[in-house]
Amino acid sequence: MSEGFTEWLRSRSDEQLRLLAMSRPELITPVPANVPGLAARAATPSAIGRALDRLDGFTLAVAETLVVFPPGELSAAIHRATGNAPGTDEAIGRALTTLTEMALVDGEHRLAPGVQEALDPPAGLGQPAARVFRHDERAITLADPRAVRELIAQVGPQARAALDELAWGPPSGRVPNARREVSVETAQSPIEQLLARGLLGAIGDETVTLPREVGLVLRDDRLHRDLSPVPPPLEGATRRAELASRTAAGQAFSFVRSVEELCEIWGVDPPGVLRTGGLAIRDLRRAAQQLDVPEWTAALVIEVAHAAGLIAAGGPADAEWLPTLAYDLWRARQTEDRWEAVARAWLTLERVPGLAGARDDRDRLLNVLHPDLRRGAAAEIRRRVLTVVAATELAPSQESVLARLTWERPRRRGAHLARLTEFVLREAEVMGLTGLGVMSPHGRAVLTGVKAADLLAPLLPEPVDHVVLQADLTAVAPGPLTGELDRWLGLAADVESKGGATVYRFAEGSIRRVLDAGQSAEEILAMLARHSTTPVPQPLAYLVTDVARRHGRLRVGSASSYLRCDDPAVVDELLADRRAGVLRMRRLAPTVLVSKASRATLLDSLRSMGYAPVAESLEGDVLITRADARRTEAQPVRQVNGLLAPEAEVVTAAIRALRAGDHALLSRPVPVGEPGGAVPRTPATATISALQEAIKQGSRVWIGYLDSQGQATSRILEPARIEGGYLTAYDETRAAIHRFVLHRITGVADVN
Repeated sequence: MSEGFTEWLRSRSDEQLRLLAMSRPELITPVPANVPGLAARAATPSAIGRALDRLDGFTLAVAETLVVFPPGELSAAIHRATGNAPGTDEAIGRALTTLTEMALVDGEHRLAPGVQEALDPPAGLGQPAARVFRHDERAITLADPRAVRELIAQVGPQARAALDELAWGPPSGRVPNARREVSVETAQSPIEQLLARGLLGAIGDETVTLPREVGLVLRDDRLHRDLSPVPPPLEGATRRAELASRTAAGQAFSFVRSVEELCEIWGVDPPGVLRTGGLAIRDLRRAAQQLDVPEWTAALVIEVAHAAGLIAAGGPADAEWLPTLAYDLWRARQTEDRWEAVARAWLTLERVPGLAGARDDRDRLLNVLHPDLRRGAAAEIRRRVLTVVAATELAPSQESVLARLTWERPRRRGAHLARLTEFVLREAEVMGLTGLGVMSPHGRAVLTGVKAADLLAPLLPEPVDHVVLQADLTAVAPGPLTGELDRWLGLAADVESKGGATVYRFAEGSIRRVLDAGQSAEEILAMLARHSTTPVPQPLAYLVTDVARRHGRLRVGSASSYLRCDDPAVVDELLADRRAGVLRMRRLAPTVLVSKASRATLLDSLRSMGYAPVAESLEGDVLITRADARRTEAQPVRQVNGLLAPEAEVVTAAIRALRAGDHALLSRPVPVGEPGGAVPRTPATATISALQEAIKQGSRVWIGYLDSQGQATSRILEPARIEGGYLTAYDETRAAIHRFVLHRITGVADVN
């Protein structure tokens, strides 16, 4: 580790260290003991790689330029790459500020330790000639650009074309017998001409590469081609802001209703959990049909409901997908609050619903709710895409969004980015964060972490508390219904069509559901009359009274099960029905039958035969069944905060602890006889003797120690014992007990 870099970090102010921690949070997780620990962690390949991944295209180009050119030539090199584009100087200043804040360059704009190795080779250039030719005379020749130009002028047009093809990368190619010795006089093929003059170098039996110095000459000393100091513009269609906002609000309302409808359906008829986890394809298709949406939208609804804790695996041995207890609390809230809850769950979701139905690398089907849908970068990419969309008042095209994302994080581009971008844009539209491709006000609020419900509420359609009953046993809802009426009508009728107005159809089965829920015919008719703008049609009144008249005449209990009826004629009719033979019923009294079948089986069988039985308890009371009776406990869902930076309070506390540890390091005692605190070095026998004496006296010593990377460090120890080639001691430097390998101890000194 460079001492100069460590001292430069130590000289940074608390605010500058705070900016470093905010931009590179992995450096304070956990908090290093002191500034040298921070410097060592900042120079690790993994930490540098993460930092470089966060740089935009121009800032990364500045860092790559510093690999090839000294800081004094940086500005000229960047100007050559941009063609002296306006704003280049300002962009260079911003890039250097960012690199300095992230400790990728120091105060003199020199690359921090480890950065050059992480960026080598930069910008598609090849290896330096000294590395390709192992410091022979060809490397010395290529160090002079004029000599390189003279060598290039000596080759033929085909050889020059090969050079031009390699100039902008990749700089390597495959040729047979690459290591064969050829001279300028004996060279025949274009590649042999280049190899003989050192314009190409063999780095393998069949691999040649273009030396860096040759590549720079071919590029006219431009490290990058068509470098832009500003991001690519966002292009797209213009939309009326009010229309876009209202469209987004309508989509948000529809999505909330879809989530609620899904939970209500699954509360009555839950699908099973696959043995490997997730939801079967047939259950996804059935959910799509029930919600009247495409399968990918149904997958999104299911995944978001699960992420929000509204559905979870439950039932016997967690074998079914059921609504949770949290769903009932969510359902009782206002529509705008319900939407904000599911929107935030989607924003931080570490899963990709759009992959449902696709196949993985091993040709396995990816099911909804399956663990294989998790992608670590999903939440970050989702936030980045929405941030780009929110940066313009247009409806940006997918291509321009992808181009901007690639410029912002060039090291993270790839096919998966294009696919995830497509998923995010279409999901944001369906959920109502965007309308007609434009970011909505409530969508911006969710993205920035402020209250979104207040912005959405004025845009939502006003719920109505009435329907229009028609003589064909249908009811037309002219708009979104109030919560109570919507749930009741969803129980009493089946949805026939959706749109600007929802059409419900009453049938014998739907009326029976209301009767099973404990309401009488009079209560049903009163409810219809209260919420209808027209009188209750006679066919509907007849249907309700007819189903109610037959409902409950048969009562089923447990014997395995029993059946009783006040009318012996009905019992006679049932015993004479050949379809009832499989139930193996036996008459105990004129009005009582028992069956080997369970109560649930007996109920279902009698209903399939056209009867309308009800269940009763052991006390003879009617058991009321409700559509939302089945619930399970909510399960924790892995989420992320969607932010790259930690909380400001955490960073402040970390910097305070770092400073305290560094102060303790600088104020600790120095070893006797080691000027300037240099690492102690003593012969092995003297080292062992000194450690044994310290153990006997119970005194502290200063040791030099080689870590696993071979770097010499110093520690203050209180030795405890020597055993099996190890020293066990209390390490005051780390405030912990450690075991040290004896042969790695370079020496021992006393402590003042």
